[in-house]
Amino acid sequence: MDVRTGVSRLVFASEEVLVEAPNWSPDGKWLILNGDGVLFRLPVAGGELEEIPLGGVPAINNDHVVSPDGATVYVSAEDGHLYAVTAGVARRVSNDRGEGFRYYLHGISPDGSQLAYIGMDSARNTNVWTIPAAGGDDVPVTNDEFADDGAEFGPDGEWIYFNSERASANAQLFRTAGGVIEQLTHDERVNWFPHPAPDGSAVAYVSFPPGTVGHPADVDDVRVRLLEGGEIREIATVFGGQGTMNVPSWSPDSRSFAYVAYPVR
Repeated sequence: MDVRTGVSRLVFASEEVLVEAPNWSPDGKWLILNGDGVLFRLPVAGGELEEIPLGGVPAINNDHVVSPDGATVYVSAEDGHLYAVTAGVARRVSNDRGEGFRYYLHGISPDGSQLAYIGMDSARNTNVWTIPAAGGDDVPVTNDEFADDGAEFGPDGEWIYFNSERASANAQLFRTAGGVIEQLTHDERVNWFPHPAPDGSAVAYVSFPPGTVGHPADVDDVRVRLLEGGEIREIATVFGGQGTMNVPSWSPDSRSFAYVAYPVR
């Protein structure tokens, strides 16, 4: 989707594999997607999926990011851990935080030094955390009973954007820095997965119909929206949801973003 013209261009369609959650490579040439527990790359110009070797990482979900230099991909695996993969060699990043704790990756800092993730404990409480990309101590950013998700760094590396139910029963968008939390959306829809543009001009996100619980797949009237200067602009309406746009998906020039729409059956 070109945000200036509002025109979408179909890059890939398949009836054989459910692809999800596109990242855009830093060089602007590739989309990185998951499907069937593995990771693929796809030419932005269109073409065929190419599997990315993950060096023995367990089956992955749709939470993955790419380092700013394009050399490393970070993934969340179904075993609840985070892994870094460089040239087909895998390294576990996450720590053992007790039985039932799971890591869900959503963002990487502009300098590539920190990962932002959602930590879910054994009681299924979710909070925003960071961890050094090289491995190290986990740092809690939020620590409360509210359901948080979709933690992603802004282009300044200071603010972390996320969605939360801390202000109402329907998820809204927030950002936090230095212990300050600001609410960004205030409406009746259920808003998830804020993605700040690299130039800071807008935040793209997925908006579910009022009353939606969580972020399910196969939902009608899922809207892709832009938040620009406090104003909301409707960009697209799709049949989708979970996997449509879970992770950073802007092009490096902030002109376009990638998303997935599912077939209506």
